[in-house]
Amino acid sequence: MPRLDESLLTHLPPFSRLEKRQIRRILDQASSRRYDAGVAIFQEGHPAERFFMLLDGYVRVVRITATGEQVTALHIPPGQLIGIARAIGRDTYPATAMTASESLALSWPMHLWDNFVAEYDGFATESYKTLGQRLGEVQNKIVEMATQQVEQRVANALLRLVNQTGRKVENGIEIDFPITRQDLSELTATTLHTVSRLLSGWEKQGLVESRRKRIVVRDPHALVVLSQK
Repeated sequence: MPRLDESLLTHLPPFSRLEKRQIRRILDQASSRRYDAGVAIFQEGHPAERFFMLLDGYVRVVRITATGEQVTALHIPPGQLIGIARAIGRDTYPATAMTASESLALSWPMHLWDNFVAEYDGFATESYKTLGQRLGEVQNKIVEMATQQVEQRVANALLRLVNQTGRKVENGIEIDFPITRQDLSELTATTLHTVSRLLSGWEKQGLVESRRKRIVVRDPHALVVLSQK
């Protein structure tokens, strides 16, 4: 692996509270790998042998239901840890991490997790903060499923993705990774037909643009209004 400069990571949790010499020691124990889009970095139920820092790209956290349906729980942007099963007391991965775009990740053997947590106070603090934020996202989704209509859920999902990954383009804000209508249906626990109907209607109203694996939000405020109806 090419030697990474510690300064590239100092602003990222779990490195942000560590000294450069500490980051160097952690990086010297890492492996690096680039992944094509649409592949599993790790799979639900498999032994949790490594944990990962996503440096570039986006990851979909996917669960399989008892009936075999695929559900997207979260999208994770670059600069975050993934696969941290040990942090929640598991020895298998609780979900599958699928790359939503070409991605680059560092990884470490799972047995080093306890060492890093014990030795680097900032590592532990920032890692568990990230874990708490994800649990909060999941709880918000559960509340949405229980209390909101489909139109509200889809609008909220698009707004979250824009806030997490959006980039400014000429005609609005584009979700900065490939996302299909099927992905959006899994993310909102609804059908592909319903998502297609909603997006087509919103396109006619000038709220969004949807083309193959790309969605641009043209009127975020209108989506906010829809999400709160």
